[in-house]
Amino acid sequence: MSNTSQQIVNKAWNFAHVLRDDGLSYMAYTEQITFLLFLKMAHEQTLPPFNRPAIVPAKLGWASLLAKDGDELEVHYRHVLEELSKKPGMLGEIFKKARQDIQNPATLKRLIVDLIEPEQWMSLEADVKGDIYEGLLAKSAAESPKGAGQYFTPRELIKAIVEVMQPRPDETVCDPACGTGGFLLAAHEWVSRQYGKKLDPDQKKHLREKFVHGWELVPGTGRLCVMNMYLHGINADPCPVRSGVDSLAADPGDRFSMVLTNPPFGKKSSISIVNEEGDLEKEDTSYERQDFWTSTKNKQLNFLQHIKTLLEVNGRAAVVVPDNVLFEGGSGETVRRNLLKQFDVHTLLRLPTGIFYAQGVKANVLFFDAKPAQEAAWTNKLWVFDLRTNMHFTLKTNPLKPADLEEFVACYNVKNRHERKALWSDKNPEGRWRCFDYDELLKRDKLNLDIFWLKDKSLEDSDNLPEPDVLAQEIIDDLESALEQLRSVAAELKG
Repeated sequence: MSNTSQQIVNKAWNFAHVLRDDGLSYMAYTEQITFLLFLKMAHEQTLPPFNRPAIVPAKLGWASLLAKDGDELEVHYRHVLEELSKKPGMLGEIFKKARQDIQNPATLKRLIVDLIEPEQWMSLEADVKGDIYEGLLAKSAAESPKGAGQYFTPRELIKAIVEVMQPRPDETVCDPACGTGGFLLAAHEWVSRQYGKKLDPDQKKHLREKFVHGWELVPGTGRLCVMNMYLHGINADPCPVRSGVDSLAADPGDRFSMVLTNPPFGKKSSISIVNEEGDLEKEDTSYERQDFWTSTKNKQLNFLQHIKTLLEVNGRAAVVVPDNVLFEGGSGETVRRNLLKQFDVHTLLRLPTGIFYAQGVKANVLFFDAKPAQEAAWTNKLWVFDLRTNMHFTLKTNPLKPADLEEFVACYNVKNRHERKALWSDKNPEGRWRCFDYDELLKRDKLNLDIFWLKDKSLEDSDNLPEPDVLAQEIIDDLESALEQLRSVAAELKG
């Protein structure tokens, strides 16, 4: 992040603490910044050198907020949010079910005059505006892991996944659980950076309007995602993100070149709807879909089945899945068996603990390609990279860095993954990159893909124990994971 971006993020975050004293959560604060940022940029677009037609009526625009104070400002701001929520396209999505949560008119005025007004946001590069907003989202996630954090995938992990997936300008990229839009934006930025001036006008239009597609169940998070996209130069009507919609409820009919996603954690699945007040209501029912291999209440297994439906023939997917998807019997085995047979499941990245805001998460990234129907199984070899064993990360003292993923990216061998070379051997038992033939996988009990071979050094040598804070966090993660499994068992017993 540039110094300019960091300065603005820090300035914005100082206001967050003021609003925190007024009882506003960090997530709600970021949402209010979203509304004000959009109104300011919409105003700037009408001025030189842009001189674009106003997309926000003057009576609802930025100048109307600057002109008011006190209770009059609060009432008017509430009216602005209500009216803009009725507009079509990305504008309406950003303000969908928007609420005025800043109760103190003086604080609202300070945000408008001291934070938003001084900056010329449209003169900043798209990636700078995006960096600023991403910085706010990251801070929201860190401060309130049960809020933004559950929708926030570590950005270094996202970048590494996109680097090995390498989306192309003519493709379409989908995330059926897009959160704040990290995967979609990283894919968009990859194409912009790699192809840049080589893009013709049609490709630029495709990149701006039709390249990304997403679903987000929680309307407030969907709003953050749409604003994030807008700040990065994506502007489409209809809006590329459908918020307040349970993507698992039905096959949308659309097919995509690539799916990049980190579906929400938590095993229990239920059909979710958004009521008139914008709140979630859930019905404890498993999904009955003809395109699914099996009916289950396991949310991650349902997402995996949904993703295989979304892929066009020869489409590619990278999906973050918790460990239980790799070893669970019953429906889990059914899904794995069909996935390995009908798709080319070629790569598994075992992720370390301590990199997600949600605690107790043991996750992996599963890479697979869609293929046309045939009798023989499409999966030939599964390559596994173990980034978990003897790796210790924490969000604050030892966060995941780009260098930590460099070996995996190199081993993936993007140029020709059919010429990969294993790091593991009898002579190098510490190698983290190893290949397993399809026939080997079939012999594993319940087709268990929870594969590991490295020795945990902390079990053998007390001198190799991690730092006390890291060890404490790992114990907490293990307890959280065990509690999650117990909750799911208890829920199943209740019926």
